[in-house]
Amino acid sequence: MLTIKNLNKSYRKRQVLQNLNLHIASGEIYGLIGANGAGKTTTINIICNLLKADSGDIQINHQPVSESTKKLIGVAPQENILYKTLSCEENLKFFADIYGLNRKERQRMIAETLVAVNLIDRAKHPVETLSGGMQRRLNIAVALVHQPQLVILDEPTTGLDIEARYEIWELIRQLKNQGITVLLTTHLLDEAERLCQRIGILKNGHILAEGSLAELRRLIPAQEVILVQTEFEEQAIARAKEYGFAHRRYGSDLAFWLPEPLELKEIIARFEGIAINSIARQPVRLEHIYVELMHHH
Repeated sequence: MLTIKNLNKSYRKRQVLQNLNLHIASGEIYGLIGANGAGKTTTINIICNLLKADSGDIQINHQPVSESTKKLIGVAPQENILYKTLSCEENLKFFADIYGLNRKERQRMIAETLVAVNLIDRAKHPVETLSGGMQRRLNIAVALVHQPQLVILDEPTTGLDIEARYEIWELIRQLKNQGITVLLTTHLLDEAERLCQRIGILKNGHILAEGSLAELRRLIPAQEVILVQTEFEEQAIARAKEYGFAHRRYGSDLAFWLPEPLELKEIIARFEGIAINSIARQPVRLEHIYVELMHHH
């Protein structure tokens, strides 16, 4: 569906994208994660033909990016692009007109889209009367009203409470079930874990690592992570080294990487003679992989 080859973009002397390569298969949810300034927004703008690359090639459904490919893309930006005094229906009509839908198509797609985002009962309600989660769903509806093949969701759940976030997640899963390709950018790593078939980690304008969560886990030498609370951290670190446990700091937490899963009693035995207040076991999460690649690459 989306193929990017050797994409480069600079602003004056600052190179934002450096030989960026990316492929997203049709019907896939692909997560693009990275720190602010990594190049996510620039990449999106080039895909949408709002910005010209210095060099490189982008194809959407085997077509070079151009004015004609805009209709293949739907974009839900991080900031809602809604007119708050207009109703849900009126907002969708406005954007459907921009995409050139005729009257019959427009009426059908407005109704279908409102059903898809579970807002059909709010069709006549002004946007300003909707909750934050409802407004985010309507913002996604704007990206869907012209039946695009590729939907770009930029931080779709930022600032939402957990219930509203779950609703957006379910909506994104429904898009995949309908065969729509989704490019998702997010700072919420658990969101990428839950939704994405593949994840690309972007740093300094190029893909640092890419793959499914299982494939990304292979990039670090850990099968499990344990968080240890003790007043004798130096002794615990020294003991862990004897058993080949790498140690890391996640904020104030002391963590050890286990090269193979162990029973809890085996873990406790490894630290025998050291007063341990608590041990918490965790699977290797995307956050562990992300921090490792970003800070130790």
